[in-house]
Amino acid sequence: MPINVTYIISDIDKAIAFEWIVENIDNKKVKLSFILINCEKSYFKKYLLQKKIPVFDVTCKKKINIPFALLKCISYLRILKPNVVHAHFFMANLIGLTAARLCDVKKRIYTRHHSDLHHIYHPKAIKYDKFVNFLSTEIIAISETVKNILVNEEHVNKNKIHLINHGFDVENFESYSIKSRENLIKKYNPEGLSPTIGVISRFTHLKGIQFIIPAFKSFLNDYPNSLLLLFNATGEYEDTLNSLLSQLPKKNYKVVKFEYDITNLYHIFDIFIHAPISSTVEAFGQIYIEALASGIPSVFTLSGIANEFIKDKENAIVVPYKNSVAIYDALMLLMSNQELRNRIIQNGKKDVKRLFHLNRMISELENLYVY
Repeated sequence: MPINVTYIISDIDKAIAFEWIVENIDNKKVKLSFILINCEKSYFKKYLLQKKIPVFDVTCKKKINIPFALLKCISYLRILKPNVVHAHFFMANLIGLTAARLCDVKKRIYTRHHSDLHHIYHPKAIKYDKFVNFLSTEIIAISETVKNILVNEEHVNKNKIHLINHGFDVENFESYSIKSRENLIKKYNPEGLSPTIGVISRFTHLKGIQFIIPAFKSFLNDYPNSLLLLFNATGEYEDTLNSLLSQLPKKNYKVVKFEYDITNLYHIFDIFIHAPISSTVEAFGQIYIEALASGIPSVFTLSGIANEFIKDKENAIVVPYKNSVAIYDALMLLMSNQELRNRIIQNGKKDVKRLFHLNRMISELENLYVY
């Protein structure tokens, strides 16, 4: 008999990583169900319904709604009767693990998706992290960075923590649809500007986009027909970043709130940049893996999982934090050295296949659920 595992997830729309779990987990070992908090009209809910997987909705937009949402979650858990609850993201952790504890679910897991965000930007939220740590029987740390914060800053028992890196359908990023790529180029670069520099990061201070834009401004002096494409471009730092962008010619950049076709999107970039401002602000940093799996030569600062495997001029170009000049120099180096480009592309693909293949994560999750 398969073990019943209920995922409780909050505040997502499209979530390809969870789709991979649904499609690849061994249903002879694990029977999945879902409770989605604040996702009632999401792409992911539609996906689950198409797959005929049990899914329930809970709405909790404000703190005042938490007691009602908790009662709803308890009622759904009583229907589903899971052996394991696995929570993802803040509201799901708080409500879902509390409900699971009250329903006496013996194995209560949460995946820690943030690093030291609350310690730096929202210290009042640390008490909620510690409460969630208390409620859980097992915690998944997605990188050594996260594990270190749990142990050293929040004093979690090491025996409670399981280091399980995110897994990726690497082949899905490596290959691409020619037609989809052409459609994306028509959508975002109809003038055929080149080279195209890609950024996929929310408009927040910690992502370091404020250092990418000045680097690109300098790059325009050498490559006046280049294009900066910024995706996921929403967040509390919009005013500052939009002010920086206003200093660029309008034809040379585009700001995009969201693009669903993420696996094909990387293939419209000539160079990719991700430049978080410290080694710990990223809990993992999925776009490090996605860019390398897609074969896009990349410029990185080291944060989250990048600390563990990114090597300068071996699988990417590594630059110091908060350094626009270094980012500019890295762009120029990649444009001038084809041999280096080819080397980091090939090494990047090899490294992500070796370290972050989806099958590895699925196997580790199954073992955690079953044993």
